[in-house]
Amino acid sequence: MGIRIKKKGFRHGVFLSNYNPTSSSPIEKAPLSEKVIIPLYQNNGGASNALVKRGDRVLAGQKIGDSEDFATTPVHATLSGEVSGIAKLIDPASGRPGDALIIASDGEDEWVEIKATENPEALSVKEILEKIREAGIVGGRGDALPAHVKLSPPDGKRIDTVILNGCECEPYLTSNKRLMLENGEAVLSGLNIIRMVLSAITIYIAIEGNRDDVIEHMQKLITNSGLTDYKIVPLKPKYPAGAEKILIDTILGREFPFGGTAADIGVVVADVAMTKAIHDAVICGKPFVEKVIAVSGSVRKPKNLLVRLGTPFGRLIDYCGGIEGEANEVISGGLMTGTSQYDLDFPVTGETDCILVVKSTPSKERDCIRCGWCLEVCPVRLMPTLLASYARAGRYDDCKEAYIDSCFECGACAYICPSNIPLLQYIKIAKSELAKRATTK
Repeated sequence: MGIRIKKKGFRHGVFLSNYNPTSSSPIEKAPLSEKVIIPLYQNNGGASNALVKRGDRVLAGQKIGDSEDFATTPVHATLSGEVSGIAKLIDPASGRPGDALIIASDGEDEWVEIKATENPEALSVKEILEKIREAGIVGGRGDALPAHVKLSPPDGKRIDTVILNGCECEPYLTSNKRLMLENGEAVLSGLNIIRMVLSAITIYIAIEGNRDDVIEHMQKLITNSGLTDYKIVPLKPKYPAGAEKILIDTILGREFPFGGTAADIGVVVADVAMTKAIHDAVICGKPFVEKVIAVSGSVRKPKNLLVRLGTPFGRLIDYCGGIEGEANEVISGGLMTGTSQYDLDFPVTGETDCILVVKSTPSKERDCIRCGWCLEVCPVRLMPTLLASYARAGRYDDCKEAYIDSCFECGACAYICPSNIPLLQYIKIAKSELAKRATTK
């Protein structure tokens, strides 16, 4: 049977509340929106070019944008209707502007023809990667790396290990849990496809150790599927256990080379939603047009919803009973790494895993008291106060010398700071300025 490894943990980081009101809520299919807004950029590469124009009728699953750039994914219509316009969107997380196609629903939800793969074992690696690319699959949790790029390591890079990241160490995030409990067979199928593409030797499934129901369910599925060499790794529920660098170091004891990637040390980390979407694309022939997200926090009826990409946030909040109490902030993502939304018409994209409604109260920044807590919790052992002071002074080159590029922006330092110093924001500003300088050289 599948092996369950002894629970593992890591130094530093913080323990957060385990409050998840949607943890036991089954996935519910959200009703179709009257319109969807489909950004032509849904990955960390370039934007797609529109393949349709205003007034065109499109079908659900139809490709409406693509590019010849390898690092870009196609985008698809997520319902049937008419292309009613083109909007300009600013992505709150990256600040990147771009075009988005607006599709007005005709209420029919008519699909393009979907063809399941009759004999997936007969597919070549090249054919599998083409199916994954054509489906438009991207990673979640702020990664947005196209799946076909993640599964195409550079020449000379040998991938020996795949880790399925089933962790949700921030409060309110529950989509991974529900997908593994309700669609575990499809998740394992997608994981097997990833293994085949990469010819990986070892497979780990990382799950928080306090989610016994998920661990036992996945253990049973592994045993029944005969995947006897898949290893489940229960992790101590500590933030940011699910961050790629921390996950690899905790499970394998391999550290990232400075400025390197997971592929440099022979590892690919795949999130649950992406893995499920790979199964849907390769086995079922279905493009990436929907995903499971949690709508939680100060809403009257928190839910886990299967949502069509492009659905406006406000529509889903209304479906969950609307905002409750004095909540005044809507966040895309979790409390630690999410991004505040300025417009409830902003659409669900491939990165979205949670819509969180909260009451936020302004906090006054005070002088650093030199407590050292931010140094204690930093999972990559940086000096956040030093980086923040350099950023405030505009000393961005000094930030680089202090290894700011190693920061993966978990926000643990800002969370723990008793002086309410927005350490993460200062670090983001410095990284943004350094990126601007790099592009102008």
